[in-house]
Amino acid sequence: MKDHYGRKINYMRISITDLCNLRCVYCMPEEGIEKHPHQKNLSFEEILDLIKAGVSLGVNKIRLTGGEPLVRHGIVDLVRRIGEIPGIEDLTMTTNGILLPKYAIDLKAAGLNRVNISLDTFDPVKFHEITRWGHLEDVFAGIAAAKAAGMHPIKINTVLIKGFNDDEIESFVNYTRDEAVYVRFIELMPLGESSGFAENKYLSNDEVLKRVPALTPLLIPDKTGPAEYYQLPGAKGRVGLINPISKHFCSECNRIRVTTDGKIKPCLHSDFEIDLVALHQAGMTYKEILLQAINKKPEKHHINEHEKQLLRNMNEIGG
Repeated sequence: MKDHYGRKINYMRISITDLCNLRCVYCMPEEGIEKHPHQKNLSFEEILDLIKAGVSLGVNKIRLTGGEPLVRHGIVDLVRRIGEIPGIEDLTMTTNGILLPKYAIDLKAAGLNRVNISLDTFDPVKFHEITRWGHLEDVFAGIAAAKAAGMHPIKINTVLIKGFNDDEIESFVNYTRDEAVYVRFIELMPLGESSGFAENKYLSNDEVLKRVPALTPLLIPDKTGPAEYYQLPGAKGRVGLINPISKHFCSECNRIRVTTDGKIKPCLHSDFEIDLVALHQAGMTYKEILLQAINKKPEKHHINEHEKQLLRNMNEIGG
């Protein structure tokens, strides 16, 4: 399945809830959000039918996101049902890790291959500040639980924030010396709640290479994601740089996103959405709707060209 620009679209990211047990300052308002009535969120049956339609078009990778996906009731059953769909080669999840001690073993048994865990600081005080009420030790317990369950590779997603965690760049890189994890620095994006926050906090990922010149680039023959990978000499893990602002990778984009309330976003950095639920109720099949969404993917985003956009917060989009 290819779009108008020849990009192979094989990756679907589905936000299964916009609720979260944290309140990260670049993701959602401090007061939280108004809880959607249950009927406004995609049901498991709708999600499964949508995935099956995607698989029929060539989608073979599914990522469950949120908000925090592990707060959605019945998450293990959903993972199991997705994992049973023929054609799914990679079933993953992005999580803050806090509930992994409770769910990791069952999720792995249900078919979840691996997790990306969001972690922006190793400092307990700063962690509480950036999440507004979280506790760092809970995330490390989640990382340990994912390891114990046999999930691999475990990827740590770290949003680089000037004046907040740029003094920890070396610490995050050094974490990969003895831990077989991927630490991935992500440039801060001006999305929704973070639009104003990001104006003075953005820092290019080039800073990582300046701070740690010992990082050696890795050639990944079958690289499918946006990260550029590096490694310290002799390190067990890897360091990834995801540069959506300084070096956007639109020409390699292979994904579409689905919000928890049933909107398809052909591009993360755009307010344009396709109302999956309304079109399906009007008689279109999920396959037809997905084809329409893929054909609407823009050639590139314009977020680094001072175009104001993205009314949704990151917890609503799912990243």
